[in-house]
Amino acid sequence: MGLLDRFFRKTPKRNKDTGTVLERYCKSFFHAIDGIVYGLKYEHNMIIILIATIVSIVLGFLLEIELYEWLFVIIICGLIAATEMINSSIEATIDLITTEKHPLAKIAKDTASSATLILCIVALVGGIIIFIPKILLLI
Repeated sequence: MGLLDRFFRKTPKRNKDTGTVLERYCKSFFHAIDGIVYGLKYEHNMIIILIATIVSIVLGFLLEIELYEWLFVIIICGLIAATEMINSSIEATIDLITTEKHPLAKIAKDTASSATLILCIVALVGGIIIFIPKILLLI
């Protein structure tokens, strides 16, 4: 197979929804909303993340944090929630593939959840740096 053949060969067709671009976009958007609802309903960590996000936002308003601090809070909260959703999808995929305990399944699940933990540690350190000095000024 030549170099050009690799670029111009027919790619396999994915099983995608049919319809107009707008219809497919709307379906895709509502599938994403379904994923968020599922996460909030069945993944206990998503509730913890939601509560921590709300507390961070309320504290941010009460303590009048700076714009760059807001950027950190918003970005880290979004990253944590997104990473937790990716972690949940990896766990669901592993559970779909095998129900038996397998060392590789454990590695996949543990490393996926460790990504969320790493971001939570970064958020904790960032939260301490942003909020503790402002709280100490109030005392």
